Amino acid sequence: MGSKLSVDESVRVVIVGGGFAGTAAASQLKANGIPFVLVDIKDSFHHNVAALRASVESGFASKTFIPYEGSYQDNFKQGKVIGINLETQHVLLENDEELHYSHLIIATGSDGPFPGKANNLTTRDAAIKMYEDLVKEIQKAKHVVVVGGGSAGVEMAAEVKTDYPDKEVTLVHSKVALADVELQPRVRSAVKEILMKKGVRLVLGQKVANLDNLTLNVVQENMEIHLDKDSEVITADMILCCTGVKINSSCYVSVFGDKVASNGTLKVNDFLQVEGYSNIYAVGDCANLNEPKMAYHAGLHAKIAVTNIINGLKDKPLKPYKTGAVTMLLSMGRNDGVGQFNGCYMGHALVTMAKSRDIFVSKSWKDMGQKMPQ
Repeated sequence: MGSKLSVDESVRVVIVGGGFAGTAAASQLKANGIPFVLVDIKDSFHHNVAALRASVESGFASKTFIPYEGSYQDNFKQGKVIGINLETQHVLLENDEELHYSHLIIATGSDGPFPGKANNLTTRDAAIKMYEDLVKEIQKAKHVVVVGGGSAGVEMAAEVKTDYPDKEVTLVHSKVALADVELQPRVRSAVKEILMKKGVRLVLGQKVANLDNLTLNVVQENMEIHLDKDSEVITADMILCCTGVKINSSCYVSVFGDKVASNGTLKVNDFLQVEGYSNIYAVGDCANLNEPKMAYHAGLHAKIAVTNIINGLKDKPLKPYKTGAVTMLLSMGRNDGVGQFNGCYMGHALVTMAKSRDIFVSKSWKDMGQKMPQ
């Protein structure tokens, strides 16, 4: 890969979704000279791996949104995909425009609560403002409660307590063990130790019973948080929700029938092709694979999909995707972290150096061929 490929005018790859998988695919297609169009409802790629840092550090949000046009120019189209016509090979946009494809890469990703995700904001300026407003709210807060103790929740609690050590921070998690179940017990134990060392109060094995009735992301005095297994009421003035994500399947769920899994992902074969469709690939969170939904994996999927599109054009054998040992690094504030790489434990110093300092934002700007603002 890397050398320009000569293709006829019938070849056009349409990528639906500009997250980590979609942008990785677009950059690789661009490098190989393959005609493509990347479609996304937003005007900028969101490096949401760093969304939690952007929630506590003023000025950081501008580094987490990278304009698509600066990377892909006329190969980017802002719009909402509302359907796919498999017979005519067209992607249907909300404005009635149709995009013809010879190959389709579905990379619609997932959605979840702000601040971990910001999919409902379509412009870079509006998204940055929303994070800057949240920074101001957290600065005003005295007691911050983080709901959810998966990777996003533990990182969020650590970010707040690192930047504002004098604030009271409580994390409520429905399970007893923190972070993702795919992580080694040693990593999950280290996460708990880091949070306790930072002074985060942990309320484990319980759910917030009245979450739907609480105001999120803004300071409101004397909010009462009720637990489902305990009569204790936690009083706080700031609540951040870091619960689970949902697959973005709306543009394809009615199209692929039994190829859509119960969780909204698309069933794929070993080559990441949607089952029964040799010219359609599903990558990133929307691919039905037995592995954590992570930016790291999304990039690996994109590389396989583009490689297989090129190999198909060259009549070469396709390359299978093989899930490996879990790689996951948790940034526990800018000064700490823990994780594992290819199944091997990574300690505090290594993760802090590799991820926690800038949460890979500079890498995303470089991968998209742009210069990061200072």
